Amino acid sequence: MKILLIGGTGNISSSITKRCLEQGHEVFLLNRGNNRELEKYGAKYIICDANDTDEMKEKVGGVHFDVVANFIAFSEEAVKRDVELFHGNIRQYFFISSCTVYQKPCYTTPITEDTPLKNPYSAYARGKIACEMYLLDRYREIDFPAVIVRPSHTYGEKKLVVGPLMGWGVPHWTLVDRILNSQPIVVHGTGRSLWTATHSDDFAYAFCGLIGNMKSIGHQFHITNDEAMTWDMIMNTYGWILGVEPKIEHIPVDFISKVYPNLRLGIYGDMVENGVFDISKIQSFVPGYRTRVPLRDGLQRSIKWYMDNPEQQIVSEESNAMMDNLIASWNRCKWD
Repeated sequence: MKILLIGGTGNISSSITKRCLEQGHEVFLLNRGNNRELEKYGAKYIICDANDTDEMKEKVGGVHFDVVANFIAFSEEAVKRDVELFHGNIRQYFFISSCTVYQKPCYTTPITEDTPLKNPYSAYARGKIACEMYLLDRYREIDFPAVIVRPSHTYGEKKLVVGPLMGWGVPHWTLVDRILNSQPIVVHGTGRSLWTATHSDDFAYAFCGLIGNMKSIGHQFHITNDEAMTWDMIMNTYGWILGVEPKIEHIPVDFISKVYPNLRLGIYGDMVENGVFDISKIQSFVPGYRTRVPLRDGLQRSIKWYMDNPEQQIVSEESNAMMDNLIASWNRCKWD
């Protein structure tokens, strides 16, 4: 099959690219060409700014692809452009959404694809919901072959499982560095809320199983593994791998929000919930899908990559200062 991945070099998309190539597909990556690492595996690059509509029309307008997947669309305008560009020239269109779209607070577990979509805390989630709604309307009205895929917290070789107060923008080695140096790390609440972290190779297995499956069109799938763990268990898994017992400070969410109001939306819009997902739907479309990379094994692989690439062991002093101040403030509060 002829497959176009818009983006294509990120954590999830890199694993998908490699698996598609292993399966014999012809894979094109449309991006600015800043990362050409996947060329050595056989990927072909279309150098283009995906946010430039005129350039997109010039490079891929009217070109036939069996599959198009957009990993970097965050607004309704972006998917509107894709419908205009690709309708009539493709057999499947995958929109990469997010599990942050599910209702907050969430009243049921496990979360299924039928869980309502509503997240008043996250502009990112609201943008993804708008994209989903637009694409499903186009499927119903003009038979646009949309498939909605929702990753949750997905990590990989170069992406660690970040701590509950660290977004993707914080250098991931920061958490590991604190554990290695016996510095305390913050876990919100009691540390007993459940979270699911999925390795990008597992995600790619399920995603590639949907490629070419025409029954998937018009459906929504979350792709996660079946290994929910408490946040304390996740931090202790790091400790087991590193050989250092993590010093965990449990701090109430309301206190964190009071000291750092900018963290409130991220915590309430995502990590405060029990991230437990029913994966029976994706399993019914991709028989045999299951967790192949458990967290302990996946984190071992990721940490080894960082150990082998010491120049990537970047630490955020800003994040460290924030965590140290939060812990000090909480300790003062406890004794006042």
